[in-house]
Amino acid sequence: MATVKMVGEADATGEVRSIYDDIKQTRSISYVPNIWRTLATHPPTLKRIWLGIKSVMAPGRLDPLTKEMVAIAVSATNSCDYCIRSHTAAARKLGMDDEMLGELMAVVGMFNQTNSVANGYQIEVDEQYISTG
Repeated sequence: MATVKMVGEADATGEVRSIYDDIKQTRSISYVPNIWRTLATHPPTLKRIWLGIKSVMAPGRLDPLTKEMVAIAVSATNSCDYCIRSHTAAARKLGMDDEMLGELMAVVGMFNQTNSVANGYQIEVDEQYISTG
């Protein structure tokens, strides 16, 4: 349960209402997800995070499925159940199947392990990997 009372769609006014409408239109959905209804309790945060998400998830060199899969990987690493579920649902709509999810989780798990080992040993970065400009 959220630590604040979420702002329902019927209660949204002004900038919050405008952002809610933009979320639904941009994501082609008919409802406002709980994360946005929770963030709406502090409109500046709602606006900042929505504009950031909208910007980074917009079309670019990475395709939408790749972006959602990166979001799943980061969410899994950060143990954010809400984000894992929402980005997995979005990735599935874009074509991710169980085999792809399994492969993604294998990569996430492997690199969480090797990152921890490298950090634990305090391994110095190879000179060849250091950018000179």
